[in-house]
Amino acid sequence: MNDILQLIIDIASTPALLVALIAVLGLLLQGKGTSDVVKGGVKTFVGFLVLTTGAGAVEQSLIPFGEMFQQAFNMQGVVPNNEAIVAVALNEFGTTTALIMLLGMVFNIVIARFTKFKYIFLTGHHTLYMACMIAVILAVVGFNTVPLIILGGITLGIIMTLSPAIVQPYMRQLTGKDQVALGHFSAVTYALSGFIGSKVGDKTKSTEGINFPKGLGFLRDSTVSIAITMAIIYLVVALFAGGEYITENLSDGVNHIMFAIQQAGTFAAGVFVILAGVRLILAEIVPAFKGISQKLVPNAKPALDCPVVFPYAPNAVLIGFFASFVGGIVSMLAMVVLGSVIILPGVVPHFFVGATAGVMGNASGGIKGSVIGAFINGIVISLLPALLLPVLGDLGFAGSTFSDGDFAVSGLFLGILGQYGGQIAVIVGIIAIIAMMFGLTIFSKDKENLES
Repeated sequence: MNDILQLIIDIASTPALLVALIAVLGLLLQGKGTSDVVKGGVKTFVGFLVLTTGAGAVEQSLIPFGEMFQQAFNMQGVVPNNEAIVAVALNEFGTTTALIMLLGMVFNIVIARFTKFKYIFLTGHHTLYMACMIAVILAVVGFNTVPLIILGGITLGIIMTLSPAIVQPYMRQLTGKDQVALGHFSAVTYALSGFIGSKVGDKTKSTEGINFPKGLGFLRDSTVSIAITMAIIYLVVALFAGGEYITENLSDGVNHIMFAIQQAGTFAAGVFVILAGVRLILAEIVPAFKGISQKLVPNAKPALDCPVVFPYAPNAVLIGFFASFVGGIVSMLAMVVLGSVIILPGVVPHFFVGATAGVMGNASGGIKGSVIGAFINGIVISLLPALLLPVLGDLGFAGSTFSDGDFAVSGLFLGILGQYGGQIAVIVGIIAIIAMMFGLTIFSKDKENLES
């Protein structure tokens, strides 16, 4: 029994395999032949491996950058990093997290089936992280064993359904369609960036239409511009960090200048691979998902990981990263001045979340929307993790915290209800959200009937 449970957990927490199986199920429900089913499943599987390989390359190049940054500017504090804090929490909450994750996926499908929020969340690792945070907070509130797992599963299912819905208006604006959703738990800041972009910018002045002088025409190629820009940034930070520190601690003896250039190139290569993987996935998962939509959850949309938006505006990816990182630095300096807990700008979340915020801001507000939206995103994902720390119990002293906006908002919602109203308040709060979702569904149906 334990082996079967572990197999299910492994499949659910492996995005490439999970999404490939979803694609296969969708094609089977459409009655496709063996050839189409095998081709669709394998290409989706490979596409996700390509994407995760690229994301891994980017992340591995950013880790030494973050260490160089801390060394260069002598900063110590809490680093927002989902992987780091989950690794600590799973030692105590591993089984609970896994069961909440599995129940959450079931409730996601049920909620999507019976409400107007037709989103199936397919980003497995983020589902695992959210399940872990929910397990921690509900345990701090006082829930245990079966009530904790059931309530945690319902809560996760709600979040998995609502998160894509929050940012979908800007996904429609970005893609020009309504076929794919964004499954990444920072929807509140992505939607905020899109909203800010619509208020301060002009979407006709896109980041992708930036005019470079003729002699700098090579910068129109996003791979070239990313590699050169990141090389400059890495070199500056490497010089401040010092060659001795880098060669002794990070580069295995490689000259610090060569190391910086190599990491910048690895970053650019990773982004290139991500874009290739996304194109491959979209070519397969969207047609395959029609089977899910027709049979299990009518009009369902797959909610995919944040790199799915990168091909729509590669320049905004880089602009968003920089603007968000600057926002993180500004927030960090403000915390130093105020004497509060210091949230260091985590380079990995500022890249993935900041880049996505930049793309959303660009879709609604062009260059200005991309810059300002991502900058505000950087401030928000620095402040929210600081507010989240007190509700994490002993885990709040682990030196790390959850990095993305939806984790903080969801965690604060559960934690504050638990602190001030106890277990009853948490239960009532969750029931109220479910009632709201069903109420909105009934209201929309009544409105459609009146209009028809």
